Amino acid sequence: MTTQNENAQANEPEIEAEAAIELEIPAGPTVESLLAEVAELKDKLLRAFAESENMRRRFEREREDTAKYAVTKFARDLTSVADNLRRAIDTVPAEVRAADEAVANLLAGVELTERELLAAFEKASITKIAPAVGEKADPHRHEVLFEVPGTGQPAGSIVQVIQTGYQIADRLLRAAKVGVAKADAPVHVDQTV
Repeated sequence: MTTQNENAQANEPEIEAEAAIELEIPAGPTVESLLAEVAELKDKLLRAFAESENMRRRFEREREDTAKYAVTKFARDLTSVADNLRRAIDTVPAEVRAADEAVANLLAGVELTERELLAAFEKASITKIAPAVGEKADPHRHEVLFEVPGTGQPAGSIVQVIQTGYQIADRLLRAAKVGVAKADAPVHVDQTV
């Protein structure tokens, strides 16, 4: 009986091997496909990280801009107040100021108010744009209202400042209003003789 058991046990591995061959076990993923999938997932991860970093930077920039320019509308309204204070001071002649103590005291108060307003502007990064006569007009900072012919200045040079401008940080609040020199008409010489 032992020989029959031995023969049965010896045939058993052959049967198992034949059964395994007949079942055809599905093949697992290949190394190449796994590497491709890892590369794809790594790419997606890097893109997601870059997108989140870009959004963080954009939100930071927007927050900084909001902090910088939050007072823009209010500042734009106050620029006319600063202009009117300056006009009030410039309207009174020096002789009247020297002759009348009440006028002198009133103007001292107006000048003090103007200085305080300009100091508040400075704290909010609001600066005055006061172009000099003879300076070339800059279309990004100056609004040209008129041209003056025959000034002897180069064309486009500022010959008169009507109203100063203002900017907050690097953004224009109000352009300076100016008059510029007009280009002189070219002189035609008659060369027919």
